[in-house]
Amino acid sequence: MSVVNSKKHIRLNLSEVADFVSAATKCNFDVDIYYNRYVVDAKSILGVIGLDLTKPLTVEYRGYDKSFEQFLVAHAA
Repeated sequence: MSVVNSKKHIRLNLSEVADFVSAATKCNFDVDIYYNRYVVDAKSILGVIGLDLTKPLTVEYRGYDKSFEQFLVAHAA
């Protein structure tokens, strides 16, 4: 089975950032999150907090983790 790049748009508020980073950290593949030209490692809580959380964010990753997918669906923009 080949793994393709996935891209999802989500919304987070400040109280959800720690849960998002925790979900991303459990993935055994790279996860990036970005808004406009600012790209950060989704496993970095300081990086994610530094993004504009009032706007939809884009999560890009290459891999599959069921619980991470469920988190993204629950926070879809």
